[in-house]
Order: sequence, then C-alpha cells, then structure tokens
Amino acid sequence: MFRHPIPRFLPLWAAVLAVPLAGCSDMSPTQQRALTGTTGGAAGGAIIGAIAGNAGMGAAIGAATGLAGGLVYDYHKRSEQSAYQRGVQAGQQGQKQ
Repeated sequence: MFRHPIPRFLPLWAAVLAVPLAGCSDMSPTQQRALTGTTGGAAGGAIIGAIAGNAGMGAAIGAATGLAGGLVYDYHKRSEQSAYQRGVQAGQQGQKQ
C-alpha cells in the first residue's frame, strides 16, 4: 500500500513556511516594501528570463527593478502619511490648509 509523504512531513512544511513569515514581523514598513518588491520582481524576472533563455539574468534584473519599485512605493506611502498627519494637526488647531 502506498502512503503519501505529505502528511508525514506536514509539520516540517508548516515550519518551513512559517519561519520566513515570522522573520518579517519586526521589519519596518520600508523594509517590508523593499523585500516584497525585490521578491516579486525576482520571481517575475525569473519567469520572463526563463522564457527568454536566461532565468538567472531575468531574476537579477527583476529583483533590482522590484527593489526600486518597492522603494518608490514606500516613498509615496510615507509622503501620503505625512500629508495626512499635517491635515490632522491643522484640523486640531482650527486652521485651513
């Protein structure tokens, strides 16, 4: 009788998936956005690079592009939050902005 190996290794797979996610919990929002952009860009670049014939080069280019995109997005979110805070402070002081 054939037993499927997944149930036997389920705790191991759960730990393999949970540990990297737990490692991200103490990262700043900037670090999280940079990491998300880098990993997403590397994955997309590897797929496109594999189609074009060089997955490694595609992953490297995708990672660099994803990192830049993640940092640009972080800059946008921080400036948005800063503008929001200025509006709250102006509202608390009874000023118009």
